[in-house]
Amino acid sequence: MRGVPSGGGAVVFGVASTSQFPLRQVAPLAAPPWRPIGVSATRHEQRDATVGGLRLRYVDVRPREENAPPLVLLHGLASRLEEYEDLVEWLRAGRRIVVMDLPGNGYSDKPARRYTLGLLEDAVLGLLDRIGLGQADLGGGSLGGNLTLRLAHREPGRFRRLAPWAPGGAWQPKPALAWLQGVLRTVATAAFWPTVWVQSRFWYHPSWPPRARALAEAFAHYREVHGPGFVSMYFDLAREQLATSLFPIAPAVRQPTLMLWGDQDHALGMGHGVRRLVELMPDARLSVLPGVRHSVANEAPAELGRRIDTFLRDL
Repeated sequence: MRGVPSGGGAVVFGVASTSQFPLRQVAPLAAPPWRPIGVSATRHEQRDATVGGLRLRYVDVRPREENAPPLVLLHGLASRLEEYEDLVEWLRAGRRIVVMDLPGNGYSDKPARRYTLGLLEDAVLGLLDRIGLGQADLGGGSLGGNLTLRLAHREPGRFRRLAPWAPGGAWQPKPALAWLQGVLRTVATAAFWPTVWVQSRFWYHPSWPPRARALAEAFAHYREVHGPGFVSMYFDLAREQLATSLFPIAPAVRQPTLMLWGDQDHALGMGHGVRRLVELMPDARLSVLPGVRHSVANEAPAELGRRIDTFLRDL
């Protein structure tokens, strides 16, 4: 367990006392670091590639003998590749695995600009081109699940099988919440800490033993990478996910798909949404993980890995 949240789907807002956000009083570093400093770091070699003028951090985990198609994993909103550190160990046998920090996230570049889902899609495709990875399987949770389905729709010949879990956009558009995100972006520096604190209450099941430690590390990571670009990314991508839905493209996503969901993850109607996506997609099935909330890869990496591995090998 690496204590890195998958935060793209359950975007929930509220009001709380600023005394509950001690980290917001800590000045960020002069420039966001390229590598983790005060938080856990991947055990795999960290690499960098420049795609579309952006430096992207990634890991490329290769087995001694490859006997399964490669797998690309995409993390959640405001997260980083360490989100899947434990999951990778359950999936790497006989399979190449690529995990990246998406633009504006983790320890990739974070220019102060507008961020869109299209920009992230371009970055994923660009990185795969740079490292010579053609056809692959694709998976990810929350924002990563959203991108999994969008990329499969955009490049159907490139992605063989899909394993999204709790994808952002598994709902009808929510214009009121999207508008609120736009308002919050105008006061982003002041709004970030209370907004992400409220959101974080929905990541992990309250009975999960490492919950407090995982939350502490997540906020330490935010403090380490906090800056104008990171905050812009957070509000821009949350807003776009709330304003759009995966339902319209679902019937055209024809790849075999294992849709996964933790049965305690109900924010923004996630349970209903994943079931609706499965109904709309031509070749999808739902796999439910009991007792798990939104951060499936953190709470249940072994079970998630086992189910994904079985699905990807099932020819």
